[in-house]
Amino acid sequence: MLKNLKSLFVVEDEETTKTPQSKPPVEVPKAAPVKTQSTEGDPGKVNMKFTEVLFAAMERENQEGFDYMEFKQSLQSLANMPMDEATRYQSALAMAGTLGANPATLLQSAGHYLNVLKLEENKFEEALAKQKEEKIGQKLKEQESFQGAINEKAEAIKKLTMEIEAHRKQLDLLKTEIAEAAQKVETTKNDFIASYNSLVSQIQLDIDNMKKHLTSGT
Repeated sequence: MLKNLKSLFVVEDEETTKTPQSKPPVEVPKAAPVKTQSTEGDPGKVNMKFTEVLFAAMERENQEGFDYMEFKQSLQSLANMPMDEATRYQSALAMAGTLGANPATLLQSAGHYLNVLKLEENKFEEALAKQKEEKIGQKLKEQESFQGAINEKAEAIKKLTMEIEAHRKQLDLLKTEIAEAAQKVETTKNDFIASYNSLVSQIQLDIDNMKKHLTSGT
């Protein structure tokens, strides 16, 4: 039956891309709402591997007697007939009626298959969540850890940069103070030497004069 399911749905997908529906689909009572789980901005694409998993689930839960699947097959057999959509559905219903089906039972069975697919979606989401935790969750924790380390080190670098700048200013101030102090020391040294030489020269002059004038006659 799996092969038949493919022919019923895959072919119709190609057909509906060419022929727009003339009216909105009939609301199916008790059926799970159809929704997409694709990432925003990425509509996704039909994957046959996933499609076959869903077909297999529908096949496992196939109902006895003439239900939506057989009705779908009847619609498919009328696909190439020269009739509009409403006539095609009504003709398929006429064939279904000979086997005991009616709109209510067909809608109910279609809802049954939507619920089957919903259960598969739930299983997929659970498996996906587990896979995300295994493959992404741990890496996200590592990412947060590295980001925290980066922020901490960046803050330390910022603090060190401020300290280095403060030290550089202190160093420049010290260089200025050292130069000024060295200049003062050099000036003091020179002033002392000048004062020393002045006094020494005066005393030496007096000594020379004393020798000359006071001891020459004795």
